[in-house]
Amino acid sequence: MEQTHRYLQIHPDDNVLVALQDLPEGESIHFNGSEFLLPGPVNAKHKFTITQLPGGAPIHMYGVLVGKTNHPLQQGERISTENIHHAADPFSLGNRKTDWQRPDTSVFEGRTFMGYHRSNGTVGTGNYWLVIPLVFCENRNVLVMKDAFEEKLGFKKPHSYEVEVEQLINLYQTGADVEKILAADLTVSPDGIQHKRLFDNIDGIKFLNHDMGCGGTRMDSDALCGLLAGYITHPNVAGATVLSLGCQHAQASILRDEIAKRDPHYDRPLYIFEQQKIGTENDLLKQALKHTFAGLVLTNKQQRQPAGLDKLCIGLECGGSDGFSGISANPALGYVSDMLVSMGGSVILSEFPELCGVEQELSDRCVDEATALRFMDLMKTYNAKAEADGSGFYANPSPGNIRDGLITDAIKSAGAAKKGGTSPVSAVVDYPELANKPGLNLLCTPGNDVESTTAEVAAGANVVLFTTGLGTPTGNPITPVIKLSTNTKTYQKMPDIIDINCGTIIEGRETIPQAGERILNYVIEVASGNIRPKAVQLGQDDFIPWRRGVSL
Repeated sequence: MEQTHRYLQIHPDDNVLVALQDLPEGESIHFNGSEFLLPGPVNAKHKFTITQLPGGAPIHMYGVLVGKTNHPLQQGERISTENIHHAADPFSLGNRKTDWQRPDTSVFEGRTFMGYHRSNGTVGTGNYWLVIPLVFCENRNVLVMKDAFEEKLGFKKPHSYEVEVEQLINLYQTGADVEKILAADLTVSPDGIQHKRLFDNIDGIKFLNHDMGCGGTRMDSDALCGLLAGYITHPNVAGATVLSLGCQHAQASILRDEIAKRDPHYDRPLYIFEQQKIGTENDLLKQALKHTFAGLVLTNKQQRQPAGLDKLCIGLECGGSDGFSGISANPALGYVSDMLVSMGGSVILSEFPELCGVEQELSDRCVDEATALRFMDLMKTYNAKAEADGSGFYANPSPGNIRDGLITDAIKSAGAAKKGGTSPVSAVVDYPELANKPGLNLLCTPGNDVESTTAEVAAGANVVLFTTGLGTPTGNPITPVIKLSTNTKTYQKMPDIIDINCGTIIEGRETIPQAGERILNYVIEVASGNIRPKAVQLGQDDFIPWRRGVSL
């Protein structure tokens, strides 16, 4: 990368530069021995041309094709959705390119984390009990159990804003008009009185809801059973209570089969209750409450024990991306990925719509031709389905992405792929399969942040690293989600949701390897239960199963 303190060329073959700061009209650009003036302003994170370009000319970033010009562009002109459009190179089965430069991991030699060991050899970074519905008809009963258990067991989120609502009620009752209510300076409630946790060795009891299980396609209900089986057998889960109505597509027998696929010798507590067999709601809930409480008593006997870093399975995720994502936080995660792979751990790279344009590189990195062919087939099938429904991968960038410099899906994808580092691809798996093979796993999911994170956790991720340029408030019920900002401004503006600042890379205060080592040290502390990420503190328990239709 050729870089000044104000702009950057990411790859020697690129014909655009990235503005690292706001550049005014008339700014003198010194690059590759020549000088030119910007014909207009270029905001930080956006890109501008190095030379004049004719209409139909290719735009290259990260060394790959990311777009083509709609009409001739001046030297130094800012690229935008008005003057370029999405374009990506075709891909085909190529030669294996699995040689890579392993990073120095000597500083982590002998390091361990404190985790919960399961009989199947996996290790959890947390110890949770799940209460889940097999069908949306049971959502209400799950919420009834939540109301009964959560506060009494000491797992209710401390700040529920009840004090603030009470203040608003008092204002209304004392005659305050709308203007006074809106102008009120609400007192932020303290953590308040909270029940002491009854079970010291349980990190939480999590109550999931969804809108699936029946009324959709059998493929969707089967996939839901696979997803839920991934959560039930997850190393962070000690046991589960499942509520079923009985007549839905997502049958308990299918769920048990999916559990056996993932863990043939599954031996953790699992209680499944079918309302149409039991009878009244009262009888269903009394049985579910008693068995769940008994399961919690058993779970509380488990304790954290040392585990090698090879037992970490890290999900790599991005959301609310910006023009700095591909040059700060994402490559820092790539370095973490390469370190963990070198030490025998597992990483999961998902969001297939955001791998558009880098298919050739990733398929060439697959360990064998069969793995490469599966990746290419999944990419082609997914994109064809999207196009058939009127929206191909080209439609992926959100308005926020575009506003902050990600003009085409290929630009977004080329930066997003940096999270996967440079190691060989050891496995390619389809949703909702397991993706916890040692090495780099590619998991087919949509680019939707919550759907993809939900799937990564079901696939085995016991920690998720989530990069964001704009600030994305999301988490997961059972796996800690660590947020990393791509720029210092977002980190300072949203300290309640961001854990780690990678803007230090943009500012030249830290190298990518230095940031990667800092991130991995943080991961070890989170995996050991010593640090609770912001998403965990805020109770951001987002869970959205993917309907196997089009979701970009």
